[in-house]
Amino acid sequence: MRTTLKFTLSIAKWLFIFGLVILLAGGWLFYQDISAPLVLSGERADFQIRPGSGLRTAIRDISKAGVTFSQSSFLLLGKIMRAESEIKAGNYEIQRGITLQELLDKLVRGDVSQTEITFIEGWTFRQMRERLNAHPDVRHETRDMTLQDIMRRIGAPDVDPEGRFFPDTYLFAKQSSDIDILARAFRVMRTHLAREWEERQPDLPYSAPDEALIMASIIEKETGRARERPMIASVFVNRLRKNMPLQTDPTVIYGIGEEFDGNLRKQDLLTDTPYNTYTRAGLPPTPIAMPGLASLRAALNPAKSTAFYFVARGDGSSQFSDTLEEHNRAVDRYQRRGRRENPPAGDAQDASAGAPESPSAAPAENPPVIPQTNAPENPLASTPGVPDTPAPASASPNAP
Repeated sequence: MRTTLKFTLSIAKWLFIFGLVILLAGGWLFYQDISAPLVLSGERADFQIRPGSGLRTAIRDISKAGVTFSQSSFLLLGKIMRAESEIKAGNYEIQRGITLQELLDKLVRGDVSQTEITFIEGWTFRQMRERLNAHPDVRHETRDMTLQDIMRRIGAPDVDPEGRFFPDTYLFAKQSSDIDILARAFRVMRTHLAREWEERQPDLPYSAPDEALIMASIIEKETGRARERPMIASVFVNRLRKNMPLQTDPTVIYGIGEEFDGNLRKQDLLTDTPYNTYTRAGLPPTPIAMPGLASLRAALNPAKSTAFYFVARGDGSSQFSDTLEEHNRAVDRYQRRGRRENPPAGDAQDASAGAPESPSAAPAENPPVIPQTNAPENPLASTPGVPDTPAPASASPNAP
């Protein structure tokens, strides 16, 4: 009896030792599996984990991307870490040298591969959509949507999209929806506008933040040199205060739309549209482009000046003038002399030839101004030496 018990204990002891050896060997092999670099078919591998995927489905998708690894060890690791239902959907990129442990950590964190898209200051919403539609890593949901449908999807159903998105570089996970990217840019613009509105100068001629956004878009399109934004803003704000037409070419061009051929003509300045600031007083009905932060700040914190005019010097900078007489001298110096020396050919002539210059010289002919509803009468109309329709705010040798 004692001998039998001794034999049984001996067998149990050896079985325990054998089992422990097997366990340690298995543990060592498991450790080797999860800590050794995965075998990739190239320097990197890209794969997608679809929403709702479990660990087994993820393993199949990773393997299809040319990654070789111990699937059983990966499953066991997922069970040990209780990560079977914790992996995040998205597009991933891994590089040579990554281990199973690092891969699982990446999937649980949702460390998806990212790309970027850049929207430029001064772009229209049409240009923004073109950039989105051309991006290979964007999931395109808006291509067949109307503008109203797009704005409804981002939560702003009654808002015109022009100028409502902040120009910047946005990082996003590959195959993110264009709706999500637009919604982000919309929220960023809304945040910047609200912050700048709270820090605005007192007594500006805006009744709401939207009007400041419209002005910022004009400043964005009119500015040749960044440091001049506050002065350009000052000219337009001074004109608004006096109920003088802004008479700025970029708004006219925006009103022409896709028919604009690059040449702004006198007839364009005479043709009334809601965006023609030669024929209509006040601000246009919507922004004309996406303004950057500097233009927002300039619109809400313009320079202190008495300037009502500016003319392009031809080097990207502008000459600002307080009076029409000063301005006409500046136009003669920087533009008319150049046009006499290099006259334009054919009908591709500057709109300022015989018409108001954009936006500034005293013209031989001024287009009629159609006041906006409830706009006060022009306080300068009865001032000696000032025409009923003031000269444009700025003059440039060519349409912007």
